[in-house]
Amino acid sequence: MADDLVSRYLRPGTLQLGAVPPLSLYVHLPWCLRKCPYCDFNSHERTAASDGRHLDPQLETRYLDALRADLEAALPLVWGRQVHSIFIGGGTPSLFSPEAIARLLDEVRARLPLLPGAEVTLEANPGTFERERFRAFRAAGVTRLSIGVQSFDDAALAALGRVHDRAQAIAAAEEAREAFDTFNLDLMYALPGQDLAKAAEDLRTALALQPTHLSVYHLTIEPNTRFANAPPTGLPDDDLSAEMLDQITALTGEAGLQRYEVSAYAQPGHRCRHNLNYWQFGDYLGIGAGAHSKLSFPHRVVRQVRWREPAAYMEKALAGQAVSNDEEVTRRALPFEFMLNALRLKEGFDLALFPERTGLPLSAVRAKLDEAERQGLITQAQGRVVPTARGFDFLSDLQERFLA
Repeated sequence: MADDLVSRYLRPGTLQLGAVPPLSLYVHLPWCLRKCPYCDFNSHERTAASDGRHLDPQLETRYLDALRADLEAALPLVWGRQVHSIFIGGGTPSLFSPEAIARLLDEVRARLPLLPGAEVTLEANPGTFERERFRAFRAAGVTRLSIGVQSFDDAALAALGRVHDRAQAIAAAEEAREAFDTFNLDLMYALPGQDLAKAAEDLRTALALQPTHLSVYHLTIEPNTRFANAPPTGLPDDDLSAEMLDQITALTGEAGLQRYEVSAYAQPGHRCRHNLNYWQFGDYLGIGAGAHSKLSFPHRVVRQVRWREPAAYMEKALAGQAVSNDEEVTRRALPFEFMLNALRLKEGFDLALFPERTGLPLSAVRAKLDEAERQGLITQAQGRVVPTARGFDFLSDLQERFLA
């Protein structure tokens, strides 16, 4: 099947891409102890092992077998390409044992060439934290830990349906700081009942733990979530949410974290290389239940999706059929797809990156870029496009200008 896909992807087409972009690997581990009411990711509640914190060993082994089969079937699509970063996301990947993560990374290394010093990120939740476990993940080959704290306020954590409390969140962050040179904290704002003072307290608590990277997200009510069916009360309005964001930017700056993407703040040298590759319209191979891939070929850009439900994914992957659907990104869709990512970067992007990553001429976006500049949403100088402060404030409107 993979050989047929390669032949189809390599046939002549209308796009003219130069060298293929950097390639990252995303691995999806889909289980959580409990599904959060705001979460629209492909995550599934699963009964853990008898200790309550870890995944059932038989399930863990079968899923790793499926990931290996999935990766092997995909190899012809990325043959000879070096992997610049690995991101193990979920779900709650820290439900998997350090031994399982070590096996996963060993099997990846045996099949794909990794860039020396490649960034390897693992997502973890404080609800699965235990002393020394993060050090074991480091020994398994993880270089960067990302902890889904969301808040340090016990009332807010309860409203968000999180399985951990403030004390567990702080303990997990302290352990991560000891075990990893680079670690990220995920934080949310505009939470039910949250005011400016509570948002500041949450952020100051996070900054006191000295993360090298901070990801801060506005709580959004997504379709097909429990919050969509029963929205929480006391959500801050748009004006208060905007004040919270201004406060976040000011306090993180005072702490030495630079905002380099709409939701990301980092100390110098600690930006997330994996996410930067997404935002610069790089390529990524996604394996695991519901994982997405974006792969470039000389005359086309292709997207793939794996089977979403874990049991179906394991069955299909072990039979060599992990991909549920694949499609070419159309010429009309490519400008928006590119700008949806690249305009998230505070420092913008080199204009030459657009034809390099899409295979389209600059004329495909020139008129819309010029219009956005006239309206004060971007600047264009020395071959670089940079969102203005106004463009960042109205990022969705700016991105939507590039829809076909």
